[in-house]
Amino acid sequence: MTRFFLLLPILSVLAACSTANKVTNYVSPYRIDVRQGNLVSQDMVAQLKLGQTREQVRFILGSPLVADVFHADRWDYVYTFRKGQEPAQQRRVVVFFEDNKLIRIGGDVVADDGATAAPKPAAQIIDIPAAPVKK
Repeated sequence: MTRFFLLLPILSVLAACSTANKVTNYVSPYRIDVRQGNLVSQDMVAQLKLGQTREQVRFILGSPLVADVFHADRWDYVYTFRKGQEPAQQRRVVVFFEDNKLIRIGGDVVADDGATAAPKPAAQIIDIPAAPVKK
């Protein structure tokens, strides 16, 4: 009889282990929000103008996350946000230079002019026309 009372706690632990898979379906660990990269807002992109120097662009947007040595005239700003268990959201802005001057902006963050309230597409390339040359 004393053997039964000694085996009772062991049997209850083994019985609990058999239902552990069902418990983990309802209970999941807490995951923190993870932010990585450069956050570039629409207001920051709205401040960019054609012909700005690299230093002016760096002042507005910050240092680029990716500055490729093979493409020295291109800066990539990448921002990733993962909230808990949800899938990651990613934003990208690409800035192109020629002769140390800003010539084009690409990516999925665009400047908001406030004129329309239409939803913005997921990805868009912005071509800024060249400024006329003064003679």
